[in-house]
Amino acid sequence: MHCEFPYDPRFVLARQVILDAATRARSYFADLASLESSQKLNGQDVVSEADKAIEALIRARIAASFPDDGVLGEEEGLKEGPSGYLWVIDPIDGTSCFIHGIDQWCISIAVMKGNDTVLGLICQPSTGDLFVAKKDAGVQLNGRPVHVSRTSTISTGLLGVGANFRIPLRQVSCFIQLLLEAGGMFIRNGSGALMLAQVACGRLAGYYEPHINAWDCAAGLLMVREAGGWTAEFPGEGRTLQTGGPVIAAGAQMREELLALVARSLEDAGTFS
Repeated sequence: MHCEFPYDPRFVLARQVILDAATRARSYFADLASLESSQKLNGQDVVSEADKAIEALIRARIAASFPDDGVLGEEEGLKEGPSGYLWVIDPIDGTSCFIHGIDQWCISIAVMKGNDTVLGLICQPSTGDLFVAKKDAGVQLNGRPVHVSRTSTISTGLLGVGANFRIPLRQVSCFIQLLLEAGGMFIRNGSGALMLAQVACGRLAGYYEPHINAWDCAAGLLMVREAGGWTAEFPGEGRTLQTGGPVIAAGAQMREELLALVARSLEDAGTFS
């Protein structure tokens, strides 16, 4: 899977480490019977020994090559660094699918410079798909340039929708009802990162989740933008990378239609702000 991006030492490291992490993750996935896991907030928010081991692997490789870079990861939180670069990583996005033997999970790595995401990589180990994006250089899937769907609408495309227990449940149910009433259809596979990558390559028309963490979406949002799509500002006014926020992404032609559905759903749920 050869990529024609300009040379960047952090990209070289990120690409190699995500492939190595994918190999490690596949070995855990092949032996789920012996995998240890535990709950975080509830039975739908879980962490496995694979999440912890793979994040440790990624962090160790970053520290060895760029010790002054910061790292923000799902399992170990924020480690600040003086270089101005921040790696944002999710070792396994879609852990619930992972531990139940469903192959809809991925590894996500983003690199930020200041407030800008400059690199994004997402690997789905079960399929071998590797999505890579570099700011102002486009996005590729397995070495080939890809772009968002330029023709999909709410009623003709398939929309990814995310849900979790951190937000009022009516925010999701109201949105889905309005989407269905508008003639649309949705999919939820448990991995926001993977669904954003699928928006970037045109498989999904768009993605919406009322609240998502930075490690789940930093790489994917860059991919959608570099693939010619539109994304709402993340994490949004009054929020930080560590608190997360809503994520909305789609082809530019769907922007107004999708934003209108989101706004109506928040009003109906009584949570509009």
